[in-house]
Amino acid sequence: MEKPLLSIVIPAHNEEHRLPQTLEKISSFLAAQPYQAEVVVVENGSSDATLEIAQQYEVKHGNIRVINLIDSGKGLAVREGMLAATGEYRFICDADLSMPIEEVNKFIPPQLENFDVAIASREAAGAKRYNEPAYRHFIGRIFNALVRVVALPSLHDTQCGFKCFHAPVAEKVFRLQTFTGWSFDVEVLYVALMHGYKVLEIPINWYHIPGSRVKLFQDSFRMAADILTIRRNAKNGLYD
Repeated sequence: MEKPLLSIVIPAHNEEHRLPQTLEKISSFLAAQPYQAEVVVVENGSSDATLEIAQQYEVKHGNIRVINLIDSGKGLAVREGMLAATGEYRFICDADLSMPIEEVNKFIPPQLENFDVAIASREAAGAKRYNEPAYRHFIGRIFNALVRVVALPSLHDTQCGFKCFHAPVAEKVFRLQTFTGWSFDVEVLYVALMHGYKVLEIPINWYHIPGSRVKLFQDSFRMAADILTIRRNAKNGLYD
């Protein structure tokens, strides 16, 4: 296969129930597109049949690759997948497909031009949320308010799990990433802006899918502490 325009990177930890449907939808969608694309599934530390299922699809589909990591951590999986990807545009995609895969074309040419990073936003004008419990939305807004005050004042939704990086930017930013857990989103966006890259927020249709791996209260407190660490890392030159 020639160098793909698009790489879709899917971090997959204990996703045996959702992954088959997700890969079927993505494969069907990509088969109808005029561009070349690859799917990179990064299985890390699963205790179920996620790896075996991913490998079955790898055998059936020539554009699906599977990376197996021993250690868990979404940030770790994303970093390894983004650096292993070969596409000109590299798109992080949550395994639950809470953003319909058809919307990925909003993040690449010809629909989107002249950008370094494009992140899916549930808060940008034109975005719509479906079926999200009110308490999750409320906690998410509190966390994002903290992110804006401490680290990323220009961004309204840093935690949506769908983000696209132009290949040269991905190579630079993800090599500087230090967090292997949930806070990696804030860190890589902080690093991108720190290095002068252009970050756009793209409004999407987003559907709440039950089964999130995030422990809402426990992980939110940990991530809040991580934001302060990001500022300290920057001060100490870790992202230079």
